Amino acid sequence: MKPTEILFYVLTAITLLSASFVVTARNPIHSVLALILTFFTLSGHYILLNAQFLAAVNIIVYAGAIMVLFLFVIMFLNLKKEDEESKTTVTKLAAVVVGGVLLVVLVAVFRAASLTTYNPSTYTAEVGLVEGLGMVLYKDYLLPFELASVLLLVAMVGAVMLGRREPGDRHF
Repeated sequence: MKPTEILFYVLTAITLLSASFVVTARNPIHSVLALILTFFTLSGHYILLNAQFLAAVNIIVYAGAIMVLFLFVIMFLNLKKEDEESKTTVTKLAAVVVGGVLLVVLVAVFRAASLTTYNPSTYTAEVGLVEGLGMVLYKDYLLPFELASVLLLVAMVGAVMLGRREPGDRHF
């Protein structure tokens, strides 16, 4: 086996273990830390696929900013053990049903998907670099890109408006 294949299998094993720990961890802080490890190993997969830009963005945006936000929300909510036991049987049954439906949808999608194999004759070294990503993003997907930017702008303005204090409001 080549060193790249060994690294791929090691990264895959770590990714699957940490992702399963995200779901099964009892402590939400441990779950978030395992999710950070999952993001780092996924960035390793991006690097193996020659997508250095996506790896850097994944680390900066998801493992950095989003995880700090998750930790802040978890600490702000102050989750207690007694909240976990208050789930009713209906809630647990609904979770099982939704999980089963998700499993059926995923199986149907994977059955309908057509998988292509790697063709070394059409591979170029510039596949995952920023220039190619920018050309595809601003040529083929310009409208969805601009709609996403408008949506984020509206969300940001809405957050500022909701967080703004009116004159006479108490300071907490």
